[in-house]
Amino acid sequence: MEPITQTSASSVEPLETKLFADQVPSMDDIQKLSELVHSTESNLLNFSQQVEANLGKHTAGGPKTLAAGIGLYILGRFAEAAQILQKAADRKEKHIYLGFALRRLGKFDQAIENLQKSLSLGADTLSITLQIAATYRDAGNFNAAAKELKSCANFQNVSAEYHYQLARLQEAQGLYEQAMDNYKIALELAPNHQRALFHLAYRCDLSGHEDAAIEYYKQIASPPLLSCESKKEGPGKPAEGKAEQGGLPQQAGGGPVYVSALLNLAVLYEDKGEFDNACQCIDMVLQHHPNHQRAILFKKDIESSKTMFYDEEKEKKKTRKNQIMETPISDFELSVRSRNCLKRMNIVTLGDLVRTTEAQLLSYKNFGETSLREIKAILEPKGLRLGQALEPAPDLVGAETLDHSDLVETETEEEEIMNKLVDDLQLSVRARKCLQRLNVRTIGDLTHKTEAELLGCKNFGVTSLNEIKRTLNNLGLSLRSLD
Repeated sequence: MEPITQTSASSVEPLETKLFADQVPSMDDIQKLSELVHSTESNLLNFSQQVEANLGKHTAGGPKTLAAGIGLYILGRFAEAAQILQKAADRKEKHIYLGFALRRLGKFDQAIENLQKSLSLGADTLSITLQIAATYRDAGNFNAAAKELKSCANFQNVSAEYHYQLARLQEAQGLYEQAMDNYKIALELAPNHQRALFHLAYRCDLSGHEDAAIEYYKQIASPPLLSCESKKEGPGKPAEGKAEQGGLPQQAGGGPVYVSALLNLAVLYEDKGEFDNACQCIDMVLQHHPNHQRAILFKKDIESSKTMFYDEEKEKKKTRKNQIMETPISDFELSVRSRNCLKRMNIVTLGDLVRTTEAQLLSYKNFGETSLREIKAILEPKGLRLGQALEPAPDLVGAETLDHSDLVETETEEEEIMNKLVDDLQLSVRARKCLQRLNVRTIGDLTHKTEAELLGCKNFGVTSLNEIKRTLNNLGLSLRSLD
């Protein structure tokens, strides 16, 4: 990988003065301001202080009311932005930003209403129509989004933004090949369209075309795009060329697109074993965003990966052990008494047996020495014994070691949720690939894994673990814990 350098971001002060002046700056100046604010952590802090200082200086309906609302929007404080923007005088900028803020708050109908109002006040028809389509898409109303895009069909092979929004809709509908084609058309029309670059890179990555994904991510991370004069993703979405965007602001809340591109690029380099290149990508993020928590954790994971030894044979043995521990008791010939006792004790796999002691079995009604001998007879040929998983230190059995992480508990979640594919969870590239290596296909499979098992996978670190735990927690689920 050729060295990627990043130019220093310039001060935000000149444009801040224009934002809070008596006359609201042009949409283009506001767009540049948002880019500069989010280009570095220090600029963001500086701008936040300036917005706070001006919040009490505006009067309802005055130009500073609009400026205060725009400032809050740029900072990602959408509820406050919407509240103040509603008090601003009627003009296209008010309704555009109010529409964006309401969309981020999930108030899609109100967002569309305000975007439509901006048209009567002179907003660009194509740009607003495409943003209305995007709002319908975010709301899950794909038919309405398609209808809006159809009204812009005369801009086919003319507008990069049209093809980008069409691709986003197709991607949301699962039409991935068509989406990739339209991302490519958008880039032919506007080579520096960062959102199209990013989504095309991400789609290539998910499709297994890692080399192509790397090249697209590198285009985003190249010096011309990283300079503060170029178009970067504002809060949530990257900016576009002026001709295509029609002066619309980018959304706030997600940070510059190059940050996400560099993080994803680091994952790909780490998976290829190119740790120095991966670290270089993370260092570029931390250069201007030194407190970026995901990047900080990511760097620790990469440093750990440099010294991580992956024993393929050991992993194969571990997989075989897992399969043994998951073997159902019903696969063995047992007496009716033994089988019924085990069933009533909710012991259904060999893993359950090695977590149960002789005393626990014998204390159960109708379970005697004869049944105990039967149980031992099915465990001994496999090098297992009752209570083995409860011992302080696992014993060596032949060439294999029984570890608590090999034991699988029975989950009791609704079958529909547990059978859902992990691909539907929209996990990061690193987490997704590690789950593939562990042969985790469903949410049920995932909840059967312990933290130790996941962390034992090559290149799987704390960042991915926290991501998975947070995702499961949102579903009311968790990883398996050992009592």
